[in-house]
This record gives sequence, C-alpha cells and structure tokens, in this order.
Amino acid sequence: MTALRVPATVSDTVAEVTVISREDLDKDSGLTLTEVLAREPGMQFSSYGGPGQSSSLFIRGLEARHTLLLLDGVPVSSASLGTPSLDNLPLSLIDHIEIVRGPMSSLYGTEAAGGVVQVFTRRAREGLAYSGEVTAGSRGYQQERVGLGYGHAGLDVALDIQHMGDRGFSATNSSELFGDYDPDRDGFKQNAISGRVGYQFDHDWRVEALSLASSGQVHYDDGPGADARAQLVDRVQSVKLAGQATSIWHTALTASKSTDLYDTQASASPYTALGTISSVQQQFSWENSIVTTIGTVVGVLDSTTQKVDMPDGGFDVSRRRINGAALALDGKAQGFAWQASVRRDHDSQFGNQTTGAAALAYDITPEWRVGASYGTSFNAPSFDQLYYPDFGNPNLQPERGHSTELNTTWTSGVSLLRASLYSSRIRGFITSGTDPVNIPLAKVDGLTLAGATQWRALTLKGSIDHIDPRSSTQDAQGDSQMLPRRAKNAYKADANWALDAGSVGAAFTAYSRRYDDAANTLPLGAYALVDLYADRKLTREWTLGARVNNVTNKFYETAFGYNQPGREVFVTLRFTPV
Repeated sequence: MTALRVPATVSDTVAEVTVISREDLDKDSGLTLTEVLAREPGMQFSSYGGPGQSSSLFIRGLEARHTLLLLDGVPVSSASLGTPSLDNLPLSLIDHIEIVRGPMSSLYGTEAAGGVVQVFTRRAREGLAYSGEVTAGSRGYQQERVGLGYGHAGLDVALDIQHMGDRGFSATNSSELFGDYDPDRDGFKQNAISGRVGYQFDHDWRVEALSLASSGQVHYDDGPGADARAQLVDRVQSVKLAGQATSIWHTALTASKSTDLYDTQASASPYTALGTISSVQQQFSWENSIVTTIGTVVGVLDSTTQKVDMPDGGFDVSRRRINGAALALDGKAQGFAWQASVRRDHDSQFGNQTTGAAALAYDITPEWRVGASYGTSFNAPSFDQLYYPDFGNPNLQPERGHSTELNTTWTSGVSLLRASLYSSRIRGFITSGTDPVNIPLAKVDGLTLAGATQWRALTLKGSIDHIDPRSSTQDAQGDSQMLPRRAKNAYKADANWALDAGSVGAAFTAYSRRYDDAANTLPLGAYALVDLYADRKLTREWTLGARVNNVTNKFYETAFGYNQPGREVFVTLRFTPV
C-alpha cells in the first residue's frame, strides 16, 4: 500500500520496499519499534536509553524529521518536535510494517523526504478467534497481550489490549556532558488498546472505524535530586469509507485525528516546566485510483490541520493548515515498469510547495532488473524549531531536497540481491540544537547491498550499508563535517533454521564509529551485537519462544553519555488460533 498508495506486490514497485511480517515481529521480544526498524537495510537509529526513551530513526542517512510515520494511513508524529512518534507504539499490537526508502513528498507531502514507515494494526478474520501472549525477561520485564477477533456476514471486529512494564536501567552514565547523569533506574510502563470495526456492505463498499490509544510512563535522567518522569500518550482515530465506484474506479474518503502528548510530571532541571506539550493533527483525505491502458492513475486531495500547545502557551504561532493535491501514475508493459507523481501543497505558514518524482525499471532478463529514480521533497520546520522559548528561530524556512537512485535487482526462485546507489541533497538544511538556522546544504551519498536466500531449512538475509552523510559546515581544515550519530558503515545479518516443530536463529549487527555532535568532536565507538532466538510449537496453537539480546553484554552508545541495554533474556508463551 505505502509505495504507491494502492495495493501492489513488492516485486512491482521500483522503490526499495521492505515488509516486516507478524511472524518476524514475534521473534523480536524485548526490542523497541525503533530497534526493529533499524535492523533493516539502509536504516540506523540513536536512543537516549531503553524502552520509552526518546529515539531517532535515520533512513539512508537523512534526519529523523525526514521520516513519515503512518498508522493504517494516519500520520503519527509530534508537530512540536517534527519527528515520528515511535517511542510509545507497542510492537504487540502491530500486524505488519511497510518501509519505503527514498523521497515520498510527491505522494505524502512534508516529513517524507527520506521515506515512509507505515504500521498496520491487527485485523479480524472470519469466525471467532482469541489470541494472546505473555513475555517475561531481564530487569523485571513483563508484557501481556490479549486479543479478540470476530468476523461474520460482512461484519468484522478486532480488539487488542496490552500491558508492558520494565524496571529499566540508568539512561545516562558518568560521561554525560550536561549534568543530567543520575545513576537510578529509568523504567517504563505502558498500557495500550486498539480496536477496529468494519462492515462490508456488498462486494464493492466497506466502512471502517479504527482507534488506538497508548499511554506510557517513562523515567528519565535530567540531573540528580528528583526522579524525573513523564507520561507519553498517543491516540489515533479514523473513519474510512471505501469502495469500487465503477469497474475501473476505486475511491476512499477518510477522516482521522492523531494526538501526541508529553506530560512532564517531575524534573530535576530548573529549566524544565511541568505540564503537557500537546500536538494534534486532523486530516481529511479523498483518494482515487483509476485503471487505464497506461497504468493506474492515483489522485489524492487532503487537508491537514496541526495544533500545538504547551503549559505556558509559549508558541507564538500554534496552528497551521496544509492543503495538498497529488497525482500519480503506476504501470508496466513489455518489461518496463514506471512510476511518476507530482504534488502541490499550500502551507498556511510557508505558501505553495511543489514536489515531483519519477522512476523507471526494466527487466533485462527474467532474473535481472535495472532501475533509476529521481524525486524532490520539502520539509517544513517544526513548531519547536520555530517558536520554542529560548530555543527556536521564527525566521526558519522549509528544507528543499532532491534525491537520485540507480539500482539493480537479481531474483531467482527464493533468492534476491539488490544494489542501490543513491544521493540526496537537502538545501536550507536546518541545524540541530538551540537557535537553529538554515545552512546551505546537507548531502548524503550511499550504497546499500541487500540480499536473502533459502537453502533447505536455512533462511539467510543480510545487508551492507555505506553512507557519507555531511553538512556544508566546514572544520578548520576546510573539510565538510559528518552529520551526527550516523555510522559510515553498517553490517546486518540474520540466519534462521527451521525445525520440525520450531526454529532457531541468530542476528548480527555492526556499526562503524560515528560522531555525536555536528562539530565532530565527540566520537561514538564502533560496536557489534549478536542476538540469539528460538521458538518451539507445543501444540498447534501454543508456541514457546526465547530470545537473548546482546549475547556478549557489549557496552555501546548511540548518543554520547547515554546507555544501551546489556545482555537481556526474554521468554514468551504465545497462543495463536489456527
């Protein structure tokens, strides 16, 4: 769905697309959503500690704010921060995930300069079905989920409830530079519920309502003397009517709302105000797809209103509206596959923005395909970057970017290899930290090699990434400086051996050194991690799983002065209806 805004097989898309299935997620006990995403090709992350702590996801070396997060088509982000709300979405409520790399602004607008991650929640199937799981692990970790699904005579209902608790570890260590170090435990507790009700009127039309609410309390470090903590709340609601208007025309109307709240309940810092920073986004969209002789034409009209608030009303401007219209074409014939899109947005703060993209692929042989693409993007500054007291700069302008890619793919049976050579340029790049400014340019050049194969009962997949992420800021020697917290080289591999009643597997990730700061004065060391996992069918419905993360108990940092988990052990008992 994500790459084209219409259903398509992965092999038909020119863009690099990854689908993470529920079966894959079942093997990832104890990992956060950000960590799961970062184990895929072209993805990296940084985190200020364990579960619930603030984290950032980098697609192909671009900024966290260049990733658009969708939940069943609804944007889920903090308009105040301008970044996706990844830290409070529970893995157990997710059915599958789609990742699309490359500029997607011409289909989705702002925040999609680097790519799109779309999370799909669980759905009901025909009949009555129960499901559930219980996980116990290191640091007093516990997680429970129960699910109910019912489908009959056009009606389907799905309900899932989850609780998670983790006593945690100290988010900071003594290397932290700003006096935030506090050696206490920084735990996380989370309660979440998702529900979906749908009705199929006939073969052509369907109405559906979706709701998800997740509330987590996270303890964090901002100095000694108080147990600093905050409540994280994310809510998503949507109503959708979709149907086949004619034999060639499919249409869908959607109204949605997403809410992101950060309520600081206690703080050791005299500079942190208690209370809630809220971000609310309301969106109305009308999507249409028409099958023609040259491919499927997709048309989109949408209107998004963003509203933010903070305890003392510190934002000089707290509301903006973005109206957009997009037109896209997707088709294939005689070995060629093509995709093109153009979008026009009107931002109430920054006026009109136009973006476009084009991609072409050709099947040289049944096994070999070559492709090329080009796309432009824009990204509006967040409310924090513009107006946060003593931090923002109201003179910021949107970032404008363009990206090119050359790729080749080889497929043979169950084996696949893909090489992607890409280059991105972001003009007017917004710097991080206090008083951000637009600098002339940031650029990322990269190469990703990814593959997967199966030999008998053994499934192998892996990737190698090499990127060169730099800003136009120069050091004393006149060299451009690396963008923070992104390693030049990343290596990832996963091996899974299927057994008669289960499987065993191992995952490997390794990153070269990187810098924590824009001035490139604080190095973060290279590291490598090994994880082991296994599962066994006890009966047709019951499965016992186990996972050991960071087997060698490696100490590493993805943000200077902030800890990451050591060795962890998790055991899961899962009931899945057949």
